[in-house]
Amino acid sequence: MKKEIQFILYNTPQENVKIEAVVKDDTLWLTQKAMSQLFGVQVPAISKHLKNIFNEGELDEKVVVSILEITTQHGAIEGKTQIQGTQFYNLDAIISVGYRVNSAKATHFRIWATKVLKEYMLKVTNV
Repeated sequence: MKKEIQFILYNTPQENVKIEAVVKDDTLWLTQKAMSQLFGVQVPAISKHLKNIFNEGELDEKVVVSILEITTQHGAIEGKTQIQGTQFYNLDAIISVGYRVNSAKATHFRIWATKVLKEYMLKVTNV
């Protein structure tokens, strides 16, 4: 499947958050920076939670992390681009982090995720 960078508008009761995401291999991928924006915390908090998730064996880092090449503007030369290998985390990792972060945005995410899961279960069991 072709990888695409997409801008996703995620709505919370307080604000709209524009998140840069990659859709690849039938899942969503975010950087730690994008997760920090999604959950309303700093990048070191995301990094800490990911480290704990991997150390506790909740997820396998080799499965949920991918280095993707992203084209960005060159910092020193105007008009020139550069390719950077950037670490992205799949939806499994995003959900795991979302259930560990303590913030209003993360709480909203958990409410939303639980609602989606309930709707899916009702749909599957009522087929």
